[in-house]
Amino acid sequence: MTGLDSLGRLLVLTGGVLVLLGILLVLAPKLPFLPRLPGDLVLRRGELTIYLPIATMLLVSLGLTILLNAIVRLFRG
Repeated sequence: MTGLDSLGRLLVLTGGVLVLLGILLVLAPKLPFLPRLPGDLVLRRGELTIYLPIATMLLVSLGLTILLNAIVRLFRG
């Protein structure tokens, strides 16, 4: 593979990931399970509200790890 082939694949992969991320961000408010997982913390003190989505971050991290590992294995051959 030449340098341009691998650069082209990287650009296509990056574009695909950005499209999927954009779709996820558009659809995220409509997903009933995503904003309120049991491990997410909400701290309220008067008018101040702090939302710490710990369980959501772990779930998204696990999903992205699996997805990115599958993509890397696919492109390595």
